[in-house]
Amino acid sequence: MGVPRTMEALRERAAFMKDSLQKAQTITDNMVTILGSFDHRLSALETAMRPTQIRTHSIRRAHENIDKTLKAAEVILAQFDLTRKAEAKILRGPHEDLESYLEAIDQLKSNVQFFSSNKTFKISDGVLNHANQLLAKAISKLEDEFRTLLSNYSKPVEPDCLFDCLPNSLRPSSGSPNPQGDAGGKIPLEHQNKSIETIVFTLPTLIPPRVMPLLHDLAQQMAQAGHQQQLFRIYRDTRASVLEQSLRKLGVERLSKDDVQKMQWEVLEAKIGNWIHYMRIANFIVMLE
Repeated sequence: MGVPRTMEALRERAAFMKDSLQKAQTITDNMVTILGSFDHRLSALETAMRPTQIRTHSIRRAHENIDKTLKAAEVILAQFDLTRKAEAKILRGPHEDLESYLEAIDQLKSNVQFFSSNKTFKISDGVLNHANQLLAKAISKLEDEFRTLLSNYSKPVEPDCLFDCLPNSLRPSSGSPNPQGDAGGKIPLEHQNKSIETIVFTLPTLIPPRVMPLLHDLAQQMAQAGHQQQLFRIYRDTRASVLEQSLRKLGVERLSKDDVQKMQWEVLEAKIGNWIHYMRIANFIVMLE
C-alpha cells in the first residue's frame, strides 16, 4: 500500500511541475510578443521621427548661422558707424580740433585694415575705395595744416636775440659794426679763430614749444602715410625762407661778383671778417633746427 501512494504523489508532483512549466512558457512567449511589439512600435516611431529630427537639426544649424551672421553684421555696422564719424571729422578739417582729427585718421586706418582682412564681404571693395580716398584727402589737409603751422610760427630771429644766446667770446664788441655790417669795425681775429667746439651755446627758441608736439604729430602721420618727401619739401621751403631772413638781419649780405670787385679792399676785408663770424654763428645756432 505504501509504494502505490508514493508513486501517486510523484505523478501528481510531476504533473504540477509540467503544468507550471507550460504556464511559464506561455508567459514567456507572451512577454516576447509584447516586447517584440514594443520594438516594432519604437522602430516605427523612430522612423516617423527621423524627418522631424533632421528638420530640427537643420533648424538648429540655421539658427546658429543666423546668429553668427547677425553678430558679423553688428561688427560691420559698427565699422560703418565709426567710418561715418571719422569722415565727418575729416571733412571738417584739422583747424577746430587737431587731436580729434588725428584720432579720426587712426580710426579710418583701422577700418581700412579691417575691410582689407575681410574681403569676402561683397561691400569690401567699395568701402576700401571710399576709405582710401578719404585718407588721401585727410593727409592732404594735414600737409596744409603742417605748412600753415610751420609758416605762422617760423619767424626770423633778431640779431640781439642771437647775440644774447652766445658766450661773450663770440659776441660782437661794443665797437663792432651793426648787424648790417659797415666798415666801422672788424670782429677780433682771436674771436674768429676760437675753437667753437669748446663753447656751450644757449639755443634760441625758433618755434614755440607748445607748437612742437602738434608739428610732431602731423609729421608722424604724414610719414606713416608715405609722404616723407612732401614733408621734407614743406619744411625745407618754409624754414629756408626764414633762415635767409635771419641771415640778412644778422648782417650776411647777398652780393654779386661785380659788387665784390667794386668794393675797396679795406671795406671788403672788414665785411669778410664779419661774414665769417656771422656764418659761424648761423651754422651753430640758426641752422640747429
